[in-house]
Amino acid sequence: MIKNTNYFGIDISKDVFDVTGSDGKHYQFKNDISGFKKMLSLTNEFSHCVMESTGVYHLRLAYYLYEKAIAVSVENPLSIKRFIQMRLTKIKTDKRDSQMIYEYAVNSSNELRLWKGQSTTQIACSQIISLTNLYTKQTTALKNKLQTEESMGSPCPQVIRSLKRSLKHLKKEMDKLEDSLLKLVKQDNQDLLTRVESIPGIGRRSSMLLIVLTGGFERFNKASELCSFAGLTPIIRQSGSSIRSRSRISKMGNRRLRKTLFMCSLSAKKYNKACKEIFDRIVAKGKSKKVALIAVCNKLLKQAFALAKSGLKYDRNYRSVLHNLN
Repeated sequence: MIKNTNYFGIDISKDVFDVTGSDGKHYQFKNDISGFKKMLSLTNEFSHCVMESTGVYHLRLAYYLYEKAIAVSVENPLSIKRFIQMRLTKIKTDKRDSQMIYEYAVNSSNELRLWKGQSTTQIACSQIISLTNLYTKQTTALKNKLQTEESMGSPCPQVIRSLKRSLKHLKKEMDKLEDSLLKLVKQDNQDLLTRVESIPGIGRRSSMLLIVLTGGFERFNKASELCSFAGLTPIIRQSGSSIRSRSRISKMGNRRLRKTLFMCSLSAKKYNKACKEIFDRIVAKGKSKKVALIAVCNKLLKQAFALAKSGLKYDRNYRSVLHNLN
């Protein structure tokens, strides 16, 4: 980053966003176009606005600033939380959060990645995945209801027929959405899709999800950043002279990505040579299968990242490139 960069730390919620700038002043604006214009008035050609990825709340401001040619970085909340924890601060306010994001920006200036938004195709893919996820939840609820009704002594025929019609309709809609998603992913990432689904344990549907949720792996420079984004990095709590507690994954990352990887790990531990070796080794040490599966998830993600960056297809006996990119 250039030496005269004017950083802004921005903490965003549904209705407002708090800002701390290089001058140390705190501002609060509405999370709408009027607030965006006030934010823009604080910036100049040397400004760099840094914010957390907050679901959807940050997107409007990020796009607004990006379209006004202001440098924007949208950071993983876990990275910022770790920075705050290192500062040993316990004060939790929106004003304080924006100040800490500002300090994070200054201290991490060489590692900040410029946010470029999403293409029309990427936005459509994200919306399809979101709707498919909703339909999946509805399908589960309807199946549970159907099972409950059928277990009754005298189930109502009309209710049973209605539930089955609803399930059939949802299945039809989900199949259509999956076909649409495949066409969209192939438009920009046909080669990448072929490489990722060549990894044993990662099927076509999971490959599409990985590509969409990671932005084609382009948002990450290191596999460790990707694992952090997925919430698969271990955290260890230790205070003073107290006994170190058992390490566990952070679970602060992308839940959908983590769930996808976990489902893939169930197959990968059997059919992916490297993953099977990791799983068997960890279980042999007496650790739980859950811990072993988390390790498999990490390995799968690192394999996918390596193939995305190297341009290679999976080779169970070829490890040098995969190892170097881990």
